[in-house]
Amino acid sequence: MNNPVYTFIHSAVQTGRKLVALLIDPDTFSPETTPQLIANSRADLLFVGGSLISKGDFAQTIAAVKKCSTLPVIIFPGSLLQISPKADAILNLSLISGRNPDFLIGQHVIAAPLLKASKLEILPTGYILVESGRQTTASYISGTTPIPHDKDDIAMCTALAGEMLGLKMIYMDGGSGARETISESMIRKVKSTISVPLIVGGGIRDAATAHKLCKAGADILVVGNGAHENFDLAAAITTAVHSIPTGQ
Repeated sequence: MNNPVYTFIHSAVQTGRKLVALLIDPDTFSPETTPQLIANSRADLLFVGGSLISKGDFAQTIAAVKKCSTLPVIIFPGSLLQISPKADAILNLSLISGRNPDFLIGQHVIAAPLLKASKLEILPTGYILVESGRQTTASYISGTTPIPHDKDDIAMCTALAGEMLGLKMIYMDGGSGARETISESMIRKVKSTISVPLIVGGGIRDAATAHKLCKAGADILVVGNGAHENFDLAAAITTAVHSIPTGQ
């Protein structure tokens, strides 16, 4: 089966090349400014989605993003409503840090025939919420308790279990609007235990922090709210991440 997006990600991880994903929330999408943000960011991947979309149009956002960029567009779904065949791929997220069966497998059962019909590239991903100094929309909507910020062993065992279940990537997230990033020690411990790509997001507001998190082991760094508020931030983060020599 042809899986170009995963092949691109996996190849980067194999060579030690760090990637940046720009997260576009349909609620903050602007046809006037978002194309400029994408171009300036020099990101490698585009994630589109959100835990709660209250005013944006998901399908229109996907279509508009595809028009203004040739980068892979990957759905980061907050619900079953966030499926569009116009994207290139979808993170099929299983919330393995929580104990809510609806987000572990329930919604996936309902979405399965829709995803099959969509022809999207499916990226099975273990989603791990980590406590970030405040309750986030993701933890509230999912009704789950994030892994405590200082419990590296719990995060490591959770990620390892996800890999052993056959998930192809692990995504550790502090959530939208996180006050604290996931710690370097937690990232380091998780990355030293798993062999699949590790995505890290939440609370990344400067290039120096981005550089540290990637040096600790993040393969893909996700920048979202901060980039929408400051167009120069995404470019600075991308420059810092891409400056890390391969193999480190």
